[in-house]
Amino acid sequence: MRGFRSIKRYFRDAIHGVLRNFSLSLASILCITITLVVVAVSLILSMNVENFSESIRKDVTVVMFLKKETTKEDEEKIKKELESVDNIEKSTIVFKSKVESAKELKKGNDIFATTVDKWTEDTNPLLDSYMFKVKDIEKIDDTVVAVKNLSFTKDKINNINYGEDIVHQLIVVFNVVEKICIIAVVSLILVTAFLIANTIKLAIYSRKREIEIMRLVGASNISIKIPFILEGLFIGLIGSIVPILIVIFGYTSLFDFFGGKLFGSALASLVSPVPFIYNVSGILLVIGIVVGMIGSYQAVKKYLKI
Repeated sequence: MRGFRSIKRYFRDAIHGVLRNFSLSLASILCITITLVVVAVSLILSMNVENFSESIRKDVTVVMFLKKETTKEDEEKIKKELESVDNIEKSTIVFKSKVESAKELKKGNDIFATTVDKWTEDTNPLLDSYMFKVKDIEKIDDTVVAVKNLSFTKDKINNINYGEDIVHQLIVVFNVVEKICIIAVVSLILVTAFLIANTIKLAIYSRKREIEIMRLVGASNISIKIPFILEGLFIGLIGSIVPILIVIFGYTSLFDFFGGKLFGSALASLVSPVPFIYNVSGILLVIGIVVGMIGSYQAVKKYLKI
């Protein structure tokens, strides 16, 4: 019961401390709000860039053209062997006949349509093919080699095309973008922590006399520190409210405005708001509260030599 009363007193003193020193508390809250808004924007950008990269990764398709003499029975055997390759997404294995390819070619261009109309089944120069996607794009070269070495399939392959040069360039770009995003977000979080902590330290340092009086009347170090740490918690909590609201309503409005896709492209799909906005909001809330408490604790412990 006594412990409960002490906790209640600590919270009461912390709230009174924030209200009594409202101008300094407001400065700390504004610092937290501004820096967390920057962190929120960085998180949203980096996660969406990663989503774009992942969409492009998943869209890379390997096209395996079959020799003309391949029969229907051969096609079934080839499919089974393709399904045995670990890095191939089994659900993406699709057979496309030369007739289907001709129809797609016909739809693509009026000039091609005139030419395609003259083709018969025997004169059609196109080849039957199998298309598939891989689970890990960085292993795509090894996967293609594995397909070429399949016991039955290797003799039925005319050619395999997956845009090798472009894919290799994309892999390099994806890796660089991913590293830049991680470094940028971590750097911003560290800068944010530094700014918030120092702002709170200044706010508490200005109340050095108040703390000295508390020590003179016999207050223990713990009873002095805890209210200040809780003040940091409240300041961090209040300061994170505006950034969280901006993330929840701002990102949702942005997503609706673009229809979930930038430039109308499926490859530039934005991350779905739910649960994305709640994950980002949780990160901002934790950063605000933790940094606020740590800043207060360090100020009381180090600067005021308690």
